Amino acid sequence: MELNEKKLFPEVQNPELLQYQLVTKKDLLNFSNLLIREIQLNKPAAEPLKKWLRSVDVRNLLNISSATLQNFRVNNSIKYTRIGSIFYYSSEDIQKILDKTHTQKP
Repeated sequence: MELNEKKLFPEVQNPELLQYQLVTKKDLLNFSNLLIREIQLNKPAAEPLKKWLRSVDVRNLLNISSATLQNFRVNNSIKYTRIGSIFYYSSEDIQKILDKTHTQKP
């Protein structure tokens, strides 16, 4: 990120005067807003979830153990599809669980 005095302090006509000025709250606010915008523009896009997730992915997303995931399957708390010895979970269902638990926390 290249710092441009005109961008940071648009109200200052003569950039040489910046050497002798104090930093105000307004200056800090301008800088923080500019910094946040730059970060948002340069932030890589989040990788979309796959349509189907394996058990290890679900455990990592929900931060649970394999035993807890097995209990969820046994209690029908989570939908799954089994192909051979591999369990698959719909990413939409997992996202709903994440959204539900996120809104329930105080």
